[in-house]
Amino acid sequence: MKQIDHVNIVVDDLSRMTAFYRDAVGLKVTREVTIQGDWIEAITGMPGVVADVVYLEPATGPPLELIAYRCPEGPRPADLEKANTKGLRHLAFLVDDFDRVLESVRAAGGELLAPVQKVPGGQVDYGARQKWIVYCRDPEGNLLEFCDYR
Repeated sequence: MKQIDHVNIVVDDLSRMTAFYRDAVGLKVTREVTIQGDWIEAITGMPGVVADVVYLEPATGPPLELIAYRCPEGPRPADLEKANTKGLRHLAFLVDDFDRVLESVRAAGGELLAPVQKVPGGQVDYGARQKWIVYCRDPEGNLLEFCDYR
């Protein structure tokens, strides 16, 4: 394995979620496309699948894909908002300025779940640095972590 290539979030409102990840999180929109055809039908196992995709990139690291399926529309699993729900649970972003990011998250329709927390050094080792984290939700309820090492 070389590296993580990208992260994909299936969304209901592509415009709103693009604005959130662009304006509040600070990712750059690099491409917007509609996907359809034999290749995506084979990959997803869904005949007639059509989806709109927005690609966003951070300054470094893997890009984020936001995808809204036009056909067929998918369900939202129960209890997805709970931190202990099994499966992929949250996406973490390394930030420089908690105050600025959290203000942007709130302004763009996101939700701060608790104050910024210091991770106890005895539980997790980050060398000489201390990790600070906060959990938030994006406008569609997906769990996000913002973190900083000091």
